[in-house]
Amino acid sequence: MSIKNNRLTAEQYEQNFSDIHPPFENREAALVEANRCLFCYDAPCTKSCPTSINIPKFIKQISTDNIKGSAYTILDANIMGGGCSKVCPVEKLCEGSCVYNLLDEPPIPIAKLQRYSTEKAIAAQWPLFQRKPSTGKKVAIVGAGPAGLSCAHVLSREGVEVTIYEKESKGGGLMTYGIAAYKVTPQFCDDEVKFITSLGGIHIKYEQELGRNVTLAELQANYDAVYLGIGVGVARSLDIPGEELAGVEDALRFIYDIREKGYPSVPVGDKVAVIGLGMTAIDAATQAKRLGAKEVTIVYRRTQAEMPSTEVELNLAKLDGCSIIWLASPKEVRGENGRVTQLICNVMELGVPDTSGRRTPVETGETIALDVDMVIKAAGQIPYEDLVQDNQLTHWYGKLVINENCETNIPGVFAGGDCVNGGKEVVDAVQAGKDGARAILGFLRK
Repeated sequence: MSIKNNRLTAEQYEQNFSDIHPPFENREAALVEANRCLFCYDAPCTKSCPTSINIPKFIKQISTDNIKGSAYTILDANIMGGGCSKVCPVEKLCEGSCVYNLLDEPPIPIAKLQRYSTEKAIAAQWPLFQRKPSTGKKVAIVGAGPAGLSCAHVLSREGVEVTIYEKESKGGGLMTYGIAAYKVTPQFCDDEVKFITSLGGIHIKYEQELGRNVTLAELQANYDAVYLGIGVGVARSLDIPGEELAGVEDALRFIYDIREKGYPSVPVGDKVAVIGLGMTAIDAATQAKRLGAKEVTIVYRRTQAEMPSTEVELNLAKLDGCSIIWLASPKEVRGENGRVTQLICNVMELGVPDTSGRRTPVETGETIALDVDMVIKAAGQIPYEDLVQDNQLTHWYGKLVINENCETNIPGVFAGGDCVNGGKEVVDAVQAGKDGARAILGFLRK
């Protein structure tokens, strides 16, 4: 067993990481699906979209060959509608609410139709939006992820000058750095950021980290308002013996390296264990397999009924050849010569429900041992507790506390997205950015 990179040929990498949800082959194929839509009154698909995209309207526009109008309808409600069409768990949102599900027929492929319009707009950089005259107001946004970019776009359309401070060298947040490469490419993420900023009035300062290169006090002094869209990113520790051994990796760092360094540069083991069963765990597991791992085993402490990921994501991992061990929780990582060789897990059973409504895993006293040469931790992320505490921001275990106007305990400092809710979908962060922008506009008018 060994951890090594460049396991596959260039052709194999290309095949393994090609688009998992290919677009429509042609206009006719898109029209066939668009014309299936019943254009429901008070449509349940629109109700289930966190950004309230008028889905029947944009599909009707596609069916009448008004692609530019369709793109406007989507992006007016969700400026990251292009990326969301690729990464949203639509099976539990819009497509899961389609009335065709009640008729035992396939739902309208809403995401694919959304992609059909938005990809054209982003590729051609259509100038769909115009800024109002400048208000003379300036707002600083920390974080060029979905929440920050969404907030910036709404503010800029209203004539506000926006400067975004981003700690990475590229914008897009988890869209760029934290999602499987076969779902959305780095190039698309870059094009989407360029499309958003092409409106004008939005300036991004890269490699500027809050608390290191810039302080909250400086932003307050130089801008009329501040919006914090810092997300979450500190990997949750397993707090078990052997966690420090070589070969124990953080899932987000693993995914980040794949997207930043390229497939051949990222080492992967022969026998890989992934701990957790959220979307990030699935992305890490499937990509480990696609990088050339012979065996990938997902370890989850509850049962399938309680898993955070969707059935679609789970099936993706299964189709890639990943196996799942239910009711198993990591107890210890063992190794030789400083490298991981075994993962010891407690066998669990489910007890009474916890605050989330899911039954709590309880140890049975039995253990199982997995021979592995790599362990990927995907047990969730925790907020930047030290950062928010250092800035005297009111928080709940690191999650920022805001009022109904998205304002923190510090007047003029607003927040939204994962740093507030602890981590949801990209589309939720986009809506949080819209809400924050509206609150800031109200604040500036006063």
